Amino acid sequence: MVEGMCPDCQGKEIHFDQIARAGFYKVGEALQKMIVAFKKGRTELDSTLGFLANSALEGSSFYNDIDFLVPVPLHWSRRLSRGYNQSLVLTKKLKHPAAKINTDLVRIRRTKSQPMMASPAARARNVAGAFAVRYGHQFAGKKVCLVDDIKTTGATLNECAKTLKEAGTAKVFALVLAVAGQNIV
Repeated sequence: MVEGMCPDCQGKEIHFDQIARAGFYKVGEALQKMIVAFKKGRTELDSTLGFLANSALEGSSFYNDIDFLVPVPLHWSRRLSRGYNQSLVLTKKLKHPAAKINTDLVRIRRTKSQPMMASPAARARNVAGAFAVRYGHQFAGKKVCLVDDIKTTGATLNECAKTLKEAGTAKVFALVLAVAGQNIV
């Protein structure tokens, strides 16, 4: 086992370098309920969830290495129907002395909702090629931290990280509120 890599990630090509999480996503528990409510319009939870995310970020080993905080983008049509991108709202709650928010990572194709995908392979196929960076981006040689609400299989974070690295990003870290599917001992 690679040090720091969860058993689910063993043997997979992972494009992000490290990940930090505030907690675990377990159905029926408080964090899971707050994340779902946040995604469904309860934006007043941004302060509480932002505090949790910020605590996880400050406790990460990569906190001092970040140039940009990059929210995982929604397709414009999904953002329009929801009214906001929860990852961007969360990113704006983070406090970092040097890192700036950068929204030059974009979703160029509408994908099916990931919870509808039955397997990790289906999730990976669903998001393959769904992201790009804007012309004139400033990712080359930089260290970025992707920000999202949940890591289930890691397919979305992995595809975003792959896109960023293809654009010349030196390192890609990830910050999530919760990781799903982990056995908590």
